[in-house]
Amino acid sequence: MKVSIFDVAKKSGLSVVTVSRVLNGAETVREKNRQKVLDAIKELGYHPNAAARSLARGKTGIIGLIVTTLQDSFFDAVVKELNEVFALHGYYLAISVSTGIDSDESHYLIQEDRVDGLILLSPMEEDNYIVELKKRGIPYVLIDNQKPENDNFSVTIDNFKGGYAAASHLLDNGYTSIAHLCGQEMFRSTRERRDGFMQALSGRGLAPFEIVNGDFEIGFGYETAVRWLKEGQLPQAVFAGDDNIALGVVNALMEAGVQVPGQVAVVGYDDQTISSQLHPYLTTVRQPADRIGIAAADMLLKRIDGTMKRGANLKIDPELIVRESSVPGRRA
Repeated sequence: MKVSIFDVAKKSGLSVVTVSRVLNGAETVREKNRQKVLDAIKELGYHPNAAARSLARGKTGIIGLIVTTLQDSFFDAVVKELNEVFALHGYYLAISVSTGIDSDESHYLIQEDRVDGLILLSPMEEDNYIVELKKRGIPYVLIDNQKPENDNFSVTIDNFKGGYAAASHLLDNGYTSIAHLCGQEMFRSTRERRDGFMQALSGRGLAPFEIVNGDFEIGFGYETAVRWLKEGQLPQAVFAGDDNIALGVVNALMEAGVQVPGQVAVVGYDDQTISSQLHPYLTTVRQPADRIGIAAADMLLKRIDGTMKRGANLKIDPELIVRESSVPGRRA
């Protein structure tokens, strides 16, 4: 039969509160009573539950992070920044790669109250997470959340501004027939980047060559460009919703002997590591992972220590990074 803290209290002749204070290293316990508790623990072979002790102190020393994938250099950079900031404040980062709140990983972090706070990085099913976190009183911060109505306690990117900057760059370089390959409609970033792109074009009295939705994958960009080639009609430029899509477009065009950017210019989004490693170096819109990670960590730490009680959204500006793929003759 498992020995409990109540057994230790009974054996030592002291209260459960006193036993708990000894286990938590409180200096207010008399030495005589402390020794009684230690003797009882030794005699009974009691092994206190570390998680229970942490919860009794009101802190676990652990921050949870739920992310849908780590196969993404942008996400990876954000996670690295979060880990460094939390470590400086004495916290360990527990990472769960999960597609939804019902997964075992998410269940462990949320249902068992294992963490002092939680970061949700580009979450799906965010409403369900928020309901559960509020019910359990777990402070949380969202990064790149999908619904504007959940912007309380969130850090987001101004994707509209990023889409507008990408399109304006192409327009300023003389391109007027521009296609946009974007992600699925479920993603807020898809909608906002497209809106920014469309406003830039409409401001010049132009319509897009084509707008196509697909996955944030190389294959989507490749297959779309192949279709254009078969149809015998190419845009002058392509704004891709992320760098993977952009690289797919570049691959298909170059395989067909179409020069990038000589005949078709290409702009991506995210500034993934690979975008500056393959020729032509990819013009892209950078999401500053360092600023995002620092801002989210700071917001969560303030929620944990009680200094931030009112919700707030911090929107961070992206940055256009001009390389070879959009400007003929340009070198990175």
